[in-house]
Amino acid sequence: MNDGYDAGHGDDQYELVGYDEYGRPVYRQAQGQAQGHAQPGHQQQYDPYAQQQGQPYGQPGQQYGQPGRPGQQYGQQQYGQQGYGYDPYATGSQQPVQPPYDPYGSQGGYDTGQQPAQPPYDPYGRAATSGPQPRVAEQTAHIPQQAGPPEEREHTDHPGAAEPGGDYRTEQFAFVEEPTGDSEDVIDWMKFTENRTERREEARRRARSRIVALVVVLALVAVGGVGYLWYAGKLPGLSSSDDKTGGTTAAGAQKRDVIAVHLHDTKGGGTSTALLVNNTTTKQGTAVLVPNALALTGDDGSTTTLAKSVDDEGPDATRTALDSALGTDIEGTWRLDTPYLQILVDLVGNIDVDTDADVPDPESKDKGAGPLVHKGEGQTLSGKMAVAYATYRGKGEDANAQLQRFGQVMQGVLRKMSSDPQGATTTVQTLGLILDPPLTEKDLGTFLAGLSDRAKGGDFKTALLPVQDGGGLSAEASDSVVKDVLGGTAKSPDKDAAVSVSVRNATGEEDRTGKARVVLLNGGFTFVSGGTASGTETASKVVYAEAADKENAVQVAKTLGLPTDAVSQGKVSANARVSVVLGQDYKPAS
Repeated sequence: MNDGYDAGHGDDQYELVGYDEYGRPVYRQAQGQAQGHAQPGHQQQYDPYAQQQGQPYGQPGQQYGQPGRPGQQYGQQQYGQQGYGYDPYATGSQQPVQPPYDPYGSQGGYDTGQQPAQPPYDPYGRAATSGPQPRVAEQTAHIPQQAGPPEEREHTDHPGAAEPGGDYRTEQFAFVEEPTGDSEDVIDWMKFTENRTERREEARRRARSRIVALVVVLALVAVGGVGYLWYAGKLPGLSSSDDKTGGTTAAGAQKRDVIAVHLHDTKGGGTSTALLVNNTTTKQGTAVLVPNALALTGDDGSTTTLAKSVDDEGPDATRTALDSALGTDIEGTWRLDTPYLQILVDLVGNIDVDTDADVPDPESKDKGAGPLVHKGEGQTLSGKMAVAYATYRGKGEDANAQLQRFGQVMQGVLRKMSSDPQGATTTVQTLGLILDPPLTEKDLGTFLAGLSDRAKGGDFKTALLPVQDGGGLSAEASDSVVKDVLGGTAKSPDKDAAVSVSVRNATGEEDRTGKARVVLLNGGFTFVSGGTASGTETASKVVYAEAADKENAVQVAKTLGLPTDAVSQGKVSANARVSVVLGQDYKPAS
């Protein structure tokens, strides 16, 4: 069943002219075809079996050309020009035009006679009128949302007025609709610009963060560099070369690690002592060689020598006596017997020493045999050779000559020792030493590794502590070692600690020293032997260095029976707070 709106049926005889107010397409018959097909129609009796006679069914007729629907008002040729009586069995011959079949009998029953023309079927049911419809004047087709024809506008007072009958057209309502595409484009553009702005701001923030971080890093590097130079004492005005100007770091403010080493000659007898010092402030290492003649004071106030203290008193008492005499803080004692020294040298892979004498083999019985160690520079010594050289003392040589050879061997061992604390600790553990507490294998290994680093870098030296014949230390000679190397003045006695008093005998009588020691010990002072002067002094002197010790000096003078006018401020021994020079005016109590 064909619809009157089907413009595609029938050889393109209709053309699209617009849309009605319901959005449906409006067609009209093409001009050329309208003239060629517009033939008058005539009525025929209804014959369901009639054959078409040369003209297709549905030719326009006067009775079937009446407009029956609103959509037909906009075409010059009406939709009624094409009927619905298509016969699928037609042979092609022209048949009279017949009206469409009405299955519902809306025309008053089935009638095979002449029937009035019927309008085309409308699926929307708005063309329900029966009978012939009068033709109306052709109207100009128009597109919705545009102004209506002039004759329609004449019936309204203004464009927005309603038509008679109360119906409204959609074009009478002004709805403002935003174009969807334009809105999306605008939103996309806003998002793009916003994202680009955010990216620029983020880039600026990152750049500022990098600049701030760079400035902080540079500041930290600068501060760290200055701190390192200050710590190492390499800043201008703070180096060791400025000692005389007072611009150097105070010796007492420097950090030092000190360990005492006692070499025991198990075959020849005797001991040799060295204080290994690692100055972590100045990055310097030193082996301070301490002569056996150094006078020490025991806990009971008795006077003894270093050699006797090591053999008789043991390491703990000797360490305490050395601290008292030198003003140091020795952290531990390392007893190194000659067999262990031999093993140590062999473990590190021999050592190189600039020897100063030819050393014979102590085990050789052949007097004509060559020396075990040859004199010369850069001599490679094995463990046996190193022990022989470290303990050798030639005929007529001073005891300090042998002590200095021991210092050379220790420096050679440190140069070959591992600078890694773990490696050095392993070497110490391999020796199998039994260390005196509080020194442990790990502590000793770590300490030796630090000194090894100094020795390899050329920042290690040996220094001999000057001791007078009587075993005392002179104020002038001991300052270079006790004060600068050991930091003896750095030791601040406790408030309640006994005042140490160094006594030097210049009376010409040897027993005056012993008598003065007993008096001072009974008075609550600590006695430190200052030795015996080469000459005599007429008047006794009592000297203090710090203003806080003035009262202590006065009490020392009263204890010894000396006049108070003998007290004065001046330079004292590095290992004492008050120094006394006994003159011929000193008269001990009987």
